[in-house]
This record gives sequence, C-alpha cells and structure tokens, in this order.
Amino acid sequence: MAPVTDLDQRYSQDGVGATSWAETVGLLQNAELFWLTTVRDDGRPHVTPLVGVWTSDQLYFCTGDDQQKTRNLSANSQVAMTTVCNTWDSGLDVVVEGEARQVVETAELEAAAKAWTAKWDGRWTYEVGEGCFHHPGEPMRVLVYAVAPKQVLVFGKGTFSHTRHRFA
Repeated sequence: MAPVTDLDQRYSQDGVGATSWAETVGLLQNAELFWLTTVRDDGRPHVTPLVGVWTSDQLYFCTGDDQQKTRNLSANSQVAMTTVCNTWDSGLDVVVEGEARQVVETAELEAAAKAWTAKWDGRWTYEVGEGCFHHPGEPMRVLVYAVAPKQVLVFGKGTFSHTRHRFA
C-alpha cells in the first residue's frame, strides 16, 4: 500500500523535504505508546494511551469490552492514533487517521497476537479465542481493532515540516 505523499509548505521550513513513507512506517513499528482519540456519544473527545502494533499495513490496538473507548467505537468508528517524541526542537510526531474495524477472524487475530509478542519480547502475550484476545489463563475478553490509515500526518520538529501521506 503506497500512499500519495506531499509536504505542506504552509507549515514547513524552506528547503525541507517530506518524511518518506518508509521512515514513517519505521516510526509506527517502533513506537511503544500511542494516544487513541475516539468520540463520546455527546461529541466530546476521549483520549487514552495504549500500546499498539503496526503490521500488515494497519495499526492494531486492543481494549476490554467494557471500556469507554469500546462504547465510543460502537457509535463512531473514526479514530486518530498519535505517537510523539515529546520534544519541541527535534524528532517526529505521527498521527494516523482512519476507521477502527473490530477484528474477529481467527487468522488475523493470531497474526496480531504474534506481532504483539514479537514487538514486546513476550511482555505482551495474548491467546486467541471467541473472536478476541484473552490474557493467558484469564476469561476476560480483549477486543482487537485494526486501523487502516486514510491519512497519516508526520510533524518534524527542530527543522519543522508537515508531511501528509494519503491513501485511496
């Protein structure tokens, strides 16, 4: 999946180039923390930190079936997932915008569980069953969502830039 990439000159310093899609994917693969933004029934935003994995050109996250974000997603599946470096004068911040789709198919869940285990050296492991994840030995359902990006924004700091990757 190759996006259309452009640099927004309004927010970029002269002579700066766009952040490549390859570099952006590297940032998504290596990020340890994402901030998920969903929308409550009354229109207020809900933002929460969580771990995620980038695999198969999608960003995956999971949550309990009784969580606020799950309730929000049942009414509005549009999300933004952000990962930042928390500095002003260096680094890159990334925002993934798209629709969160609940994953229930066993093969996709198993692939996502393997990606979590590999990324986190076994610190985050899941069992697959009943169309969701389970923590090993626990009955609690952990719902899994995949976000195929519609747009990914990359903000360069220090040497300021604003890259937009758009998908058909």
